[in-house]
Amino acid sequence: MALNGKTAVVTGAALGIGKAITEILLQNGAKVTLLDINETAGKTLEEALNKQYGEKRSLFFKCNVQSEEQIKVAFQSTVDTFGGIDIVCNNAGILNEKQWEKTVSVNVVGLIRVSYVALEYMNKLNGGKGGTIINVASVAGLTPVPSCPVYTATKHAVIGFTRAMAAASSASGYGLCFNAVCPSSVKTDLFASVMDNLGQFSHLLYSTQNPAVERAMKCYVDDDPSSTSIRLAHVLQRQLLTRFMEIISCHFSSFKMPALLHKMSIAPKASAAF
Repeated sequence: MALNGKTAVVTGAALGIGKAITEILLQNGAKVTLLDINETAGKTLEEALNKQYGEKRSLFFKCNVQSEEQIKVAFQSTVDTFGGIDIVCNNAGILNEKQWEKTVSVNVVGLIRVSYVALEYMNKLNGGKGGTIINVASVAGLTPVPSCPVYTATKHAVIGFTRAMAAASSASGYGLCFNAVCPSSVKTDLFASVMDNLGQFSHLLYSTQNPAVERAMKCYVDDDPSSTSIRLAHVLQRQLLTRFMEIISCHFSSFKMPALLHKMSIAPKASAAF
């Protein structure tokens, strides 16, 4: 996969899946702007990545996706530094049933904010180049997870928003491809704090209405966030600017990314793969 000359913006980029996504993008030739609320981790990662992949290949901004002003500053600085934006990955997210309003604000409102700012810069009708917007949802967006009902609701919302924006882009000629990626449980900082943040629902952890999903969550917790980012990278390899590819990555043994991509490459405009 070659992304030479492409510029990506990744939210929640300092740790976990976001960090792995950033590394995959850099490995394949892209320049990356890292956005994260964790300034210490973000600056440390920026320094390490520029040392490994070349100076000025990555750029970090402290950014809270709840702040439209911070998002706009980061996007404008990216354009000023790299000349444009081709890829946006909405990865920032939290799981906190105790502070459920914040969970909605970050996971849904924040993702929409970033998407709309991205639209301003990337929309072909506004003079942009088009490109790809990838929204990181979750297996919780596909099935009820009783231990975290608000988180579940936010990830269902991400999938719904992605589908609607894909249809809007296709109908309006924005030149943007919207994708949703749904990882299962990955051992990141978010996963490590799950028990503390479930509150009254902690006794329901791993209890779902879907046995296959329950097995995936309970027995196949992925130690390596990069496995999700590799699947995501394949989306970029065969992007279809006027179609919607929804890549559902649940780590089931039957999941075959190459075959799935082949199906999506010949699928109708609005399609989904599970």
